[in-house]
Amino acid sequence: MEMTKAAERKSSWALLVKLARPYRGMAVAALVLLLCDICGMLFIPTELSALMNAAIEGAGTPELIHHGTAMLLASVIGSGGCVASYWIASRFAANVGRDLRVAVYKKSLDLSGTEFAQIGTGSMITRTLSDANVVQQTLLMSFVMLAPFPVTCVVAIVLAYSTDAVMGQLLLLVTAVILAISALAIKKSAPIFLRLQGFIDRMNARLREAITGTRVIRAFGKEEHAKKRLDETFEDYARNAIRVNFIFAITDATCFCFMNFVEFAIFWLGADRVGAHAMQIGSISALVQYAILILWFSMMAQFALLQMPRAMACMARAQEVLTAVPAIQDPVTPEELDGTDVQDVASFDHASFRFADASEDTLKDMDFTIPRGAVTAIIGNTGSGKSTIAKLLLRFHDVTEGKAEFLGHDIRNIRQKDLRSRIAYVPQTAWLFSGTIAENLRDGALEATLDELWHALDIAQASFVRELPEGLAAPVAQGGKNFSGGQRQRLAIARALTRKADLYIFDDSFSALDYKTDAALRHALSHELSDAAVLIIAQRVSTIRDAAKIVVLKDGEISGIGTHDELMESCQDYRDIVESQERGGGADAAR
Repeated sequence: MEMTKAAERKSSWALLVKLARPYRGMAVAALVLLLCDICGMLFIPTELSALMNAAIEGAGTPELIHHGTAMLLASVIGSGGCVASYWIASRFAANVGRDLRVAVYKKSLDLSGTEFAQIGTGSMITRTLSDANVVQQTLLMSFVMLAPFPVTCVVAIVLAYSTDAVMGQLLLLVTAVILAISALAIKKSAPIFLRLQGFIDRMNARLREAITGTRVIRAFGKEEHAKKRLDETFEDYARNAIRVNFIFAITDATCFCFMNFVEFAIFWLGADRVGAHAMQIGSISALVQYAILILWFSMMAQFALLQMPRAMACMARAQEVLTAVPAIQDPVTPEELDGTDVQDVASFDHASFRFADASEDTLKDMDFTIPRGAVTAIIGNTGSGKSTIAKLLLRFHDVTEGKAEFLGHDIRNIRQKDLRSRIAYVPQTAWLFSGTIAENLRDGALEATLDELWHALDIAQASFVRELPEGLAAPVAQGGKNFSGGQRQRLAIARALTRKADLYIFDDSFSALDYKTDAALRHALSHELSDAAVLIIAQRVSTIRDAAKIVVLKDGEISGIGTHDELMESCQDYRDIVESQERGGGADAAR
């Protein structure tokens, strides 16, 4: 376990160094300017003590002006260095945080559905946003809180020794005690900080679940149950956060109390040293300032150090995503897609598929073709594997036996980008993105003209868009929630039709449409897509009745292939589906 943790820390540091390397110039500049800030800040009490000593000794005005001017110059240099170093450090941390977010997001796009599900949507959001923010904030604190501490301690102790060896020893003892207190606080609170990030995962997951499922919660009267679950999650986080804050409160109070004793010791011991003519009285003020600065930066460094384990845990979580090996990868030597004249656009050659954690095949011995210029349909009971066939064609999964082909090539030998650029897909759940209708339609083809967008909408029977005051510029809420289910489906179909593809897949995309709209849409599609292959996955027999080829699935196996009339003669499973829909009042479905 220790070796695993050590390897994890090493991997996290390597990732952080990799992200920071492009901005190393900014890091160096921030440290140099920070050094100017610290030197200027420590030079002021030194010159102040010299000014006081000179005044007590009756020095002339020129010497007093000299010390005052030196203090002013140190203040300008220190303040300028502080502002500039903070600004550059902020830019540095923000750039690293941005690159980490982008890297995690890009990697998430490469993961298969199974790998993404293992991580979880809530956890992926946390890793992309909250974890990256923790890393960014820790980097900034390392510059403005942690880095000044060792420099301040060394310079302050050296200056104290130059004033008086006994007072230098006192400040050295003060620094050692403060370091011991900080180390104890870090040891107690670091594990709690690590747990807090896991609690954030849980809060994100449960809050997202409660918000997206609010209608179901209200429909079943489970408001109290949902509230109780959220309260438990929030209380777990609150309890641990309170423990950390309690440790901080005790540590701060201890340090401040100790510092009061230190100030008393400096005045008492300083008076004795002045009486012994070992140092001058004005030096006492400088020593007090040195001690206060050591205390201040030790507390800041303590907070930054507490964030370090949490930041490393966040880096490890990001690294877990970045080092994940996608199950679906492009081939080393991909085959180029040409074959626009290939008759069978897609085909399955005795293909089977099994999920990684399943004990049996989801699809078994799929063997059929999807020809150009015709409609191929798939029908079957819920859970028979219909949508999985679409995912295999899009290569969201790979077949475990046999092969799936597209334009005469094994799908595994084609770049995913090339494959999907030749397929237009309408998912089972019509999802629209926030923006405008035009922006959503152009997800299918960025270069599509307004005329092409209107044409796609007309084919998809989405005439309601013409009635909207803004037309194509009409706003779309996240997920398309400001449209009805049927409107969302028609917009999703129009988005697919905007793309010129060799294969159009409609995955149960007509379920929210009434029979009249369904029939009108299929009639329009038969003319519009006459040069492409069309695969329709459906529950209603009426939707696929006129298909040139119907594939009937039952428990992941092909039960029959043929036209509607042929299957009514030869396939009992198909007849059962038709009869069940007729008995359910959907006689029109079979006519």
